[in-house]
Amino acid sequence: MKNDNIKNQYRVNEQIRVREVRIVGDAGSTVVPTRQALDMARDQGVDLVEISPNANPPVCRLIDYSKFLYQQKKRQKEMKAKQVKVEVKEIRFGPQTDEHDYQFKLKHAKEFLQEGNKVRAYVFFRGRSILFKEQGEVLLLRFANDLEEFGKVEGMPSLEGKKMFLYLAPKKAGAQKKSQQARDREAAEAEAKESVRLNQSNNIDAETPANGGLLANAKISADALKKLTESEEESAQ
Repeated sequence: MKNDNIKNQYRVNEQIRVREVRIVGDAGSTVVPTRQALDMARDQGVDLVEISPNANPPVCRLIDYSKFLYQQKKRQKEMKAKQVKVEVKEIRFGPQTDEHDYQFKLKHAKEFLQEGNKVRAYVFFRGRSILFKEQGEVLLLRFANDLEEFGKVEGMPSLEGKKMFLYLAPKKAGAQKKSQQARDREAAEAEAKESVRLNQSNNIDAETPANGGLLANAKISADALKKLTESEEESAQ
């Protein structure tokens, strides 16, 4: 079927019924009557193949038709091999994901983005856990902040049914000169991490539930991300 599709893309020899054509080859191009072009092909033991029917006049080549089809199929295979297939990888959280599980999934998300795949992270709210949707949003914002070096956010967290989604696309490879905004972002992240370290060293979360530390850390990172986003929007204005 694919071979038939390739064949149907081109007219050859007597199928070419225009008055004149442009013959292209290694020596250049020339416009001749179609009948003369057919005689030239016959004398050389090849075919007259129309490769650009919409040109004025249509462009043709003097070439063996089987060889021409082989070249076209080979070119298509090469182009297909060069195409990068982008997949969407899913990362699932619960509204009360603990720190160990969070770091495990963060590591996988980094690998997905570095491989050129997109990431769809979501928090699934089961039953009454929908009451903790704000906690889920903060978690996803922290997730986006921690992956800022590897991916860009395609949309802020949005609730769809019992799931809150966040979409991340991989950043293009290659080192780029850091802008002032990038340096400000790094400074904000460093400040957030230092705050987390101080909180942990002072055992602030000792009397909170098991996931309290994660939520506190997430809020700090999320606040830093929101603050920096507001700063970028003001700069853009």
